[in-house]
Amino acid sequence: MSAGQKLRQLIARPGIIVIPGVYDCLGAKIVEQLGFEVAATSGFGIAASTLGLPDYGFLTATEMLYSVGRIAQSITIPLIADMDTGYGNVLNVMRIVKDAVQLGLAGIILEDQEWPKKCGHFEGKRVISMAEHAGKIRAAVKARGDSSLVIIARTDARGPLGLEEAFRRGKAYIEAGADVLFVEAPQSVEELKAIAQTFPNVPLVANIVEGGKTPEISAPELQEMGFKIAFFPVTGLLATTQIMTACFRQLKEHGTTANFTDLVQFKDFQEFIGIPKYRQIEQEFIPLEEA
Repeated sequence: MSAGQKLRQLIARPGIIVIPGVYDCLGAKIVEQLGFEVAATSGFGIAASTLGLPDYGFLTATEMLYSVGRIAQSITIPLIADMDTGYGNVLNVMRIVKDAVQLGLAGIILEDQEWPKKCGHFEGKRVISMAEHAGKIRAAVKARGDSSLVIIARTDARGPLGLEEAFRRGKAYIEAGADVLFVEAPQSVEELKAIAQTFPNVPLVANIVEGGKTPEISAPELQEMGFKIAFFPVTGLLATTQIMTACFRQLKEHGTTANFTDLVQFKDFQEFIGIPKYRQIEQEFIPLEEA
């Protein structure tokens, strides 16, 4: 069964899917080990971790595909990849989709911002026309063929044009063939409820960014409203930044991490990353006289 088929089964199943955002293979493996059924990449996190830059459209398609491809190969659960705007027109989108299928991705997110895009919870976003993005969604559906890749259409129209325009666009993107709808950055519980009421038969994404524009409500609350996916895109990035800063601050101030209690033990990390398995494989191919 392909990753896309696995994701489609999860979407069809009752209940909400809680998806942590990841930006590297280590984070993805932690997500899988903890029992989450799906992981998703965060363009915000990949930009910060690979370039040391904000989510301001600095990532190229090549950089994004390289990152998400490695992440997909490091886990067995489905991976949804943030593919920004598709990095161009419908032809670029079609190539992105074909590359996504070859990399084994379960789904991709395509948004209707102008390029260069910005994080959905930043100010100053601009969107392309509804017709242009609907064309990109149709192109993505055509390019995926029979691969079962899940197409998630995202609209960022709430900020610059208002919620009613986001609804109008959402309907157009679903009609164009998107499997899931993602209305980015609603600004209140009432707006979240309005999204769910407007699209009662469509799988919906809620994007919860700590300190962002959308209220930080729980997955059970979102499920009760009618959402299918609760995405926490930067939670891991923010937590990692906090703990790494604290650790390095102690090292800088005291010259030791001996009293820093939040570190995973080295031996435990070796187990987690698979050293015993690879040591066993290695031993199978070492000549007896050298063993």
